[in-house]
Amino acid sequence: MSSMKRLLLAAGGGGDAITTAMTHAALHGPDEPALILTYAWERLVVDPVPGPRRPSDFTGTVPAGPTLRLVTPDSAPRPPAGSLLPRLAADLRAELGLLDPYGGAVGLARQITEAAAYCGTDHVDVVDVGGDVLADGSEPTLRSPLGDALALAACAHAPLSTSVHVAGPGLDSEVPEASLLPLLGAPLRALTAADTHVVERVFAWHPSEASALLVAAARGIRGVCGTRDAPDPVTLTDASPNLYRLTLDRTLELNTLARALAGTTDLDAAERASLQVCGFSEIARERARAAGAHQGTASHPGTASHPGTASPPSSEGGATLPERFADWERSTARRGIAYVTTRRIAEELALRPQQSAELRAHLLAASPARHAPPLWRLSPTER
Repeated sequence: MSSMKRLLLAAGGGGDAITTAMTHAALHGPDEPALILTYAWERLVVDPVPGPRRPSDFTGTVPAGPTLRLVTPDSAPRPPAGSLLPRLAADLRAELGLLDPYGGAVGLARQITEAAAYCGTDHVDVVDVGGDVLADGSEPTLRSPLGDALALAACAHAPLSTSVHVAGPGLDSEVPEASLLPLLGAPLRALTAADTHVVERVFAWHPSEASALLVAAARGIRGVCGTRDAPDPVTLTDASPNLYRLTLDRTLELNTLARALAGTTDLDAAERASLQVCGFSEIARERARAAGAHQGTASHPGTASHPGTASPPSSEGGATLPERFADWERSTARRGIAYVTTRRIAEELALRPQQSAELRAHLLAASPARHAPPLWRLSPTER
């Protein structure tokens, strides 16, 4: 067993680990030792293999219990799998523990219990960015409920006290802010710019949009923001930087899928429960997208086509990169969008990493005020 650490669980994918690190800093201070449990379940643009990864999909993990493994900067995904967790482990102060959902809620509960023993604690803080951990399964905009629901079901099965935290209601575009606020009650506190320092290096390379919006909100940005991973823009409001705390019982009362996952011992059973409760399986959707990408029917793996999003501009005609950006910026701003994520710029302009770096350098040199890190402020002045 190590010395005492706080134990936290990021309820969704890799982006939730970023928000969890920020929540930990806000509640306990950035230097308090902590272990964050997180899935290696990332967008197909990062990991072309559908579904979550398990410890055998990595090299260089460190045992922290019979079934629990830590991801370190020296870990690496085994091809063809991909993962940003090793790089995230290098940029976050907390340790990262890998959640393996292939044993269902029961298997996850075992890992959480091992993590508590490793940390020397009997409490776990669950953290979700956006609030889909409170979804009942009927929401038309719900896209990825399974990871959150499995985390809740596992915590209910584990012999630990549990608190559930929701940060940035509505920022993941899965459950609208207006639907969440009546369920959340009074905020525990508002995240501030000081709370974002522990994650500020991450957004130079990590594609998480919900966590980027939360950081922007904590730094005081308000307005309409365009992301790539949702059909409609997100509006940053005075509620956007808020952090809320709920009991596990209350969260389970709201989350129908989590209750249906109680006692599951494999991921197939969990997927069947998702089909029954929500009418879809996000893993099945990932399989379909991956198959479409391999067959050439998807231009960018893991990116859905949404109404109102622009098609990647053509580079034909000799337009320079700044000229292409200016044209795209004007058309995007005409839809009422004031801020955009780095990921939206890169994907809608179909930029390679080197081009993204070149455009970033150009924008910072030509108009530093347009950078509202980690977002970009649109300045649609006619040129």
